[in-house]
Amino acid sequence: MSFSPGPSGPNGGTSIQEQRERWERKRSRTARELVQTEQRYCQQLELVTTYFVEILKAKGTLKQDMREGIFSSIKAIHSVNQSLLVHLENGYFGRGFDQMCPHLHHYNTYVDNIYNGRRVLGIQLKKNKAFRRFKKLQEARPEFNNHKLEDLLQLPVQRIDQYKHFLQDLAANTSPDNPEFQQLSRAVTAVDEVSQRIQNNRRCHENHLQLCRVQKLLKGRKTKVSAAGRWYIREGWLKVVPRKGVDATPKMFFLFSDMLLQAKRCSPLQFTNRDKFAGQRAFPLQDCAVEKVFGHTRSQGGLLSVTFPKAKLLLMSCNQEDLNDWYQSLSSAIGKLQPQQTVVHQRDELCRRPLRSVADDHNTPSGSRKRNVVSSETNEHAQKPPVEWMGSAPKRMKQCDAPEHSCTDFFSLLLL
Repeated sequence: MSFSPGPSGPNGGTSIQEQRERWERKRSRTARELVQTEQRYCQQLELVTTYFVEILKAKGTLKQDMREGIFSSIKAIHSVNQSLLVHLENGYFGRGFDQMCPHLHHYNTYVDNIYNGRRVLGIQLKKNKAFRRFKKLQEARPEFNNHKLEDLLQLPVQRIDQYKHFLQDLAANTSPDNPEFQQLSRAVTAVDEVSQRIQNNRRCHENHLQLCRVQKLLKGRKTKVSAAGRWYIREGWLKVVPRKGVDATPKMFFLFSDMLLQAKRCSPLQFTNRDKFAGQRAFPLQDCAVEKVFGHTRSQGGLLSVTFPKAKLLLMSCNQEDLNDWYQSLSSAIGKLQPQQTVVHQRDELCRRPLRSVADDHNTPSGSRKRNVVSSETNEHAQKPPVEWMGSAPKRMKQCDAPEHSCTDFFSLLLL
């Protein structure tokens, strides 16, 4: 008696058909949600363009540069999405996004201006009484449904992330034989680039805020923190171990991608600067080296040796986890600054070597051959590029969290 499954068996045509039906149900559900959210999105964009952009232009309440600073390319985005909505409502998802992708540069312009637009809006609300009153009246309209202008201006940025998820779901539940599959796949790539741009802009903005915060913590303007290409990494208290046998002094350190800044707390007698720090020394991380002197085991605390071209620091912490974090952060920052090693081949090496006789091979000392093997292995190591630094989230400590004067046993061991 045979036991081969029929067409309705677990591996027959019915299971394939059921899988296709599940894909179709998921696709239909995603498509329906996409159309509904797109309709609401276009309505909200129309509120901004009609009741703010157009009326402000007609009334002249804001100058043109101020209007462009706040609203950027939102009017062009509204026009692009109206065309997209027509395709989506007719069921042409692949064609709609395929025609929208060449116009995503309007979204790029908008996301690049989003933080500047927020700043300009805040300034105008503070200084322009007529605009402040106009904004309040427009937001009170029933069409706005208690939405604020600030919330509506964030919609294009949020919509890009929504597009990314919608398109991924549609492409995952579309057969590769379907003509829309290639169109949806291209749209996923294009929208993902805009989404990555948003994330990069967000990181740059957060880094800018951190640099400004550290600059305000420093007394005076002698120490400049903000610089092109500089990234904030972390800050915290560490004890500086002097060369002579005196007590280690706690200092505040700010670590950036290219610099380690040492500072001390200002005197509490200085009323205006009692919550600030005075910058003492700025150590460039180029050609710097860091190593653990103590702290390899799970003992309490440890010591780091940081060597600069013209200076050397011994930094101590009584917190083992904090010491490890500092070591990892410093190592990563220094490793990223190391130049890529380039191997230059001599012309003679590239030429064909003369054949050696068997006798010459026997006369060659074995030690020489071993040295050649070690030399070639060393060259292979030199050709490997350094590991790229993957920066972790910036770490901060409260300004009041100065290290306690403990770890006396560890410090006495260090001075032996």
